[in-house]
Amino acid sequence: MDYHGHSGWLSILPQPDGLKRLGRKILDATLLGSCLLCGADSQGSLLCPPCTNDLPVLPEALCPICAVPTTHGERCGACLRETPHFARTIALFCYDFPADRIVHALKYGHQLAVAGWAGQKLAELAGANAFDCIVPLPLHPERLQERGFNQSAEIARAFQFWAKIPVDRGNVLRTRVTPPQATMPHKERHKNVRGAFECRRDFTGQHLLLIDDVMTTGATANECARVLKLHGAAEVTVAVIARALKH
Repeated sequence: MDYHGHSGWLSILPQPDGLKRLGRKILDATLLGSCLLCGADSQGSLLCPPCTNDLPVLPEALCPICAVPTTHGERCGACLRETPHFARTIALFCYDFPADRIVHALKYGHQLAVAGWAGQKLAELAGANAFDCIVPLPLHPERLQERGFNQSAEIARAFQFWAKIPVDRGNVLRTRVTPPQATMPHKERHKNVRGAFECRRDFTGQHLLLIDDVMTTGATANECARVLKLHGAAEVTVAVIARALKH
């Protein structure tokens, strides 16, 4: 499909000065029953069937912990050197075109329909029986005020609706503002988020599902999982819309 040749919103990159226009275009498309990516008739769904088929899938052979590709599905070198604090990663797609545009629509276009769509798909993929509680990755209050919502909490809300698992929205906090991980060198990302989270609840013995929108290096999810394990969590699984395989 020639996404760039279409006259829809996809041709507009989500730069800060164009966010309001982007949000209006996305909202208009959704209200008209149009595909979020190409504008074609989606029959009430977020995406039309051709665009759904074009979403970048993950390879079958992945590290069972962090979900990066490995030769035979064995642990990757990074997880062998230092085992993460989370047990496994569930991801719907590769963080590549056009899945990245769907994430941008949620985070920068305030298109909450994406969260509902992603939450349902993650619930179908992850199942419900393995988890005692859902924890959305928290935003710092300053970031939350800037954005107006926490995209991870919105995905968790939809997951809860389909899986009937309780969500803890208030006991895991982000207490320190950190530069965006994407702006940091790979080796600095773990240091950047060290000590950024606080937990005010005893999760002893619980199997937790930690929800975020995208995993890049996994440093942020790992630090949050570390804090959850310190507060008794027996196991933490990370679930995201997309897993970046290039960073």
